[in-house]
Amino acid sequence: MSIITRSIAVADREARYLNPGELSAIRDFYDTGSDRLRLANILIQNSQHIVDQGSRRFWQRCPITPSNCGNTRFQASCLRDQAWYVRLVTYAVVVGDTDPIEQSGILGSQVMYRSLGVPLENLVVCMRCLKEATIDFLSLEDAAIVAPYFDYLIQGLKP
Repeated sequence: MSIITRSIAVADREARYLNPGELSAIRDFYDTGSDRLRLANILIQNSQHIVDQGSRRFWQRCPITPSNCGNTRFQASCLRDQAWYVRLVTYAVVVGDTDPIEQSGILGSQVMYRSLGVPLENLVVCMRCLKEATIDFLSLEDAAIVAPYFDYLIQGLKP
């Protein structure tokens, strides 16, 4: 939920107008919108590179893993999932909130991956590798904006 919808929902639930602090937070959200959109575009344009580099790093660190067992169909599914997580981080950057990650990336993921026999520890390592591959080509300022969304995802996927 973006700062806008959250602020409105809270004010409405409390039957009041938005207060100056909420209005200021909404203004800040709009003021930083072009930066969030710029970052999202960078992530979109580099998503394949992020997944390629992240998966290489992951397989170097975890060479014996279901996604690296020689089954090309399984490997393709894992690469698809990694791209999906990068997409969720991109959504979170756009809205300036972890809600897209929480709603789609964490809830149920642990159960799903356990049922597929994917060690959750490996999934966490994989997300760290995606984070590293992402921040490698970002400026320090941009990395400071994007990294917390990966951190939130990593924390949520820990067993």
